[in-house]
Amino acid sequence: MSDDILQNIGKKYLDRYQGLLDELNIQTIKGTKDLLDKAFLILVERRKDKKIFYKKDLILSVLDASQIAVREIGLGYTSIISLFLYHAYSKEEIDVGVIKKTFGNPVAIITDGLTKVSKINKETSSSQAENFRKLLLNLAKDVRVILIRLAEQTELMREMEHMKEEEQIRIASEASYLYAPLAHRLGLYLIKSEMEDISLKYTNRSTYDMIARKLALTMKTRKDFISEFIHPIKLALEKQGFEFDIKGRPKSIYSIWNKMRKKEVEYEDIYDLFALRIILRSELKNEKADCWQVYSAVTDIYQPNPLRLRDWISVPKTNGYESLHTTVIGPEGRWVEVQIRSERMNEIAEKGVAAHWKYKGLEDEQGLEEWLIKIREILETPEPDADNFIDDFKLSLYAKEIFVFTPKGELRKFPDGSSVLDFAYDIHTDVGAMCTGAKVNGKTVPIRYKLQNGDKVEILTAKNQMPKLDWLNFVVTSKAQKKIRQKLNEDKVKEAENGKEIVKRRFKNWKIDYTDDVIRKLLKHYKLPNAQEFYCDISLNKIDLAEVKEFVSAENAEIESEFSTLEELEINRKPSATREPGEDYLIIDEKVASVDFKLARCCSPIMGDNIFGFVKIHEGIKIHRTNCPNAAQLIGKYGYRVVKAKWTRRGPESIFPVDILVTGEDYARIIKSISEVISKDLKVNVRLIAIDEQEGMFRGKISLLVRNIEHLDSLIKQLGSIKGIYSASRAE
Repeated sequence: MSDDILQNIGKKYLDRYQGLLDELNIQTIKGTKDLLDKAFLILVERRKDKKIFYKKDLILSVLDASQIAVREIGLGYTSIISLFLYHAYSKEEIDVGVIKKTFGNPVAIITDGLTKVSKINKETSSSQAENFRKLLLNLAKDVRVILIRLAEQTELMREMEHMKEEEQIRIASEASYLYAPLAHRLGLYLIKSEMEDISLKYTNRSTYDMIARKLALTMKTRKDFISEFIHPIKLALEKQGFEFDIKGRPKSIYSIWNKMRKKEVEYEDIYDLFALRIILRSELKNEKADCWQVYSAVTDIYQPNPLRLRDWISVPKTNGYESLHTTVIGPEGRWVEVQIRSERMNEIAEKGVAAHWKYKGLEDEQGLEEWLIKIREILETPEPDADNFIDDFKLSLYAKEIFVFTPKGELRKFPDGSSVLDFAYDIHTDVGAMCTGAKVNGKTVPIRYKLQNGDKVEILTAKNQMPKLDWLNFVVTSKAQKKIRQKLNEDKVKEAENGKEIVKRRFKNWKIDYTDDVIRKLLKHYKLPNAQEFYCDISLNKIDLAEVKEFVSAENAEIESEFSTLEELEINRKPSATREPGEDYLIIDEKVASVDFKLARCCSPIMGDNIFGFVKIHEGIKIHRTNCPNAAQLIGKYGYRVVKAKWTRRGPESIFPVDILVTGEDYARIIKSISEVISKDLKVNVRLIAIDEQEGMFRGKISLLVRNIEHLDSLIKQLGSIKGIYSASRAE
């Protein structure tokens, strides 16, 4: 860039941009710096002085997201150019033809994909499952679209402390429901853990703070233990001449909370709070042998658990993950997980699929291509039901894997439980359709035979063989299931296509929007399992179109009535939501003043909890806690129905129902002590005490009425101080 242009850009932008160039290290690629400069100038000129919703400078936000994309995910200059351009492209300030001509076709594809993905969450009529499907469809074109979107989401979450509470809850819920699972699928474990932690921080602050505080208090003890554990390992590896780093870090706050919740235990009962990682600086040709040599050194010092050995270096995971995991008994008899990997393996483990580009030309690139091909196969066959689509996708990517060989020695991966028929369809659709059985390790077996690790499989076929309905009972891969259904339902598919056209045409004539949400409501109304059945029934005249029109029109009228009510209330807005005089203990968003509200039973909010309101048709507003188990789904799916709500101290004292869970020992004396603590609090109205005693231990639930969160916390503290009580906590 010339000096004049540099001055116009401004130092605050230029310093960040130069730092990004240093991270990219693109000086060796001819012409790349010029392309980046051009894209950056377009961003600055078109979007200068623009702010995003929480008032951060847009250009600084893009530069911060670019740093994450490069440094933490491993993307290159093509992705960054696309990220610079798409903000201008989405506002139609630059044409796709110009992008293609100046920057190339890949940049144009990614820029267009980013624009589409950025609009997904504004389409409030779509469910999150449908949003996820749209994301995957973009992924089929270029995986970098999704990786860049995850970088943007990470940058957004790191700025959440500057946002309003309702935005914090919305973004945190969206991350836990959509983006963190997506990062996990793509192998971005650091990004996934960070998103989960931040999400927990803003949806369940008390739990987050409790775990963070206890981790901080035990930091010195953990460091001392790790130091004692790794000392003999370091000496052994240095003696053998290895160059290495050993890292020990605590598990994420979210993963600790998740384990506490699943095992129903307290923080103090979680022992594996950290993992140890040995990272070797090895040449590619030696890294596998070096990992096994280090494994031998570790297990010579500490006794391993042979059932906990995980070998992902001989055969990597589908997403390219390579590592050797073992669990050994360390000092004080504590189990410690040790992960052994090379620097290359570690980068791929942390940056997921994107790190494959850095090692282009290695065998891992082939693994990436195979993974993308599998996704494309899932996308090739249309599936009207988004939920079935997601289930099939999970089936292919989450199942435990087995590995078998073709007659030529080619290794193929399958979910555990796969049959000969799954293998046949993996080779080719026609081979699967004509499969009659197979020779496995030289022995003839039927098509139902379940494959085992290391099997050598040769498929047997016959021209007169045809797919049968019962085949669906013993295939597990989504490809085999889809191809069998497709063949069996060819006539049904044609009938459904005809019915779909009829519905679309009639909806247009009736001036009714044709949306997935409307179709889902019709499926529920007619109690049909999927859209194909509905369209077939339409085509075959099994469903009366006049009845369809009547139902949809009634639904639309109900929704319009709901929103017209909201609009009317907004016109007649008042300073706060008032119920009967003297009963005002809650303020609802002013635009829905005078609407009746109820406290949701699923989370039983009490005064002092962080809360939000959710508009229910015919039921007014339900008040939920922000850490309610249903909060993420309500906010993620129906954000347009969420309204602000907060407690007020005005009016007479109110009481709220709540449950307290207690565990402890010495059943008879404990009951007496609990009763004494509760009876001393004259403001408490006890509704129920239920105790379950086994072998001198007990679990109990106390249902009572309290004034507010401070009142509840005081009661819990008093109960927890009783001798013999192990824990006292609010029921979630």
